[in-house]
Amino acid sequence: MENTQDNPASQNSKPAGDDTAQPIAENVAEQVAAAAAAEPAPEPTPEAALAEAKAKIAELNESFLRAKAETENVRRRAHEDVVKARKFAIEAFAEHLLPVIDSLEAALADSSGDVAKFREGVELTLRQLSSAFEKGHVVSVNPVGQKFDPHRHQAISMVPADQEPNTVVSVLQKGYVIADRVLRPALVTVAQPK
Repeated sequence: MENTQDNPASQNSKPAGDDTAQPIAENVAEQVAAAAAAEPAPEPTPEAALAEAKAKIAELNESFLRAKAETENVRRRAHEDVVKARKFAIEAFAEHLLPVIDSLEAALADSSGDVAKFREGVELTLRQLSSAFEKGHVVSVNPVGQKFDPHRHQAISMVPADQEPNTVVSVLQKGYVIADRVLRPALVTVAQPK
């Protein structure tokens, strides 16, 4: 029997130069694979490039046409919505005015000649009209005692008064606003400076 401990060459069954050969071979294989992956793909033929470009153009053209059609549809729908909104915006307000018209027609149809009854009907009609205005957010402007505002009031004259100058003394005709927008300015007289 041989003593394997005394013979260092017999302990390792690999040849002496084989220790470095394995990592070098792996390293070379990796470098070859990396070089193959890094090499640019072969140039396509002009016919293939042309066909690819035409396909891309057709795809982009189709996308463009779809987007254009969608934009036109959105624009058309928006226009229709605006037209409908303008056409029917006053519908709710008109519904509130219908009882007023009914009351006025009933007053005209009354031939009794009773002035008190006629006055009562007019007062009822005025309340109906005021209610319709309130529902439509139409508010009357009665600025007596307030500072004159040229955006909401129209001064007819300046009168001597005990009030502070440029304040409204009297209202000759009520003004009306809807959602803070003046429909008609109030006709007023204003206190003149002392």
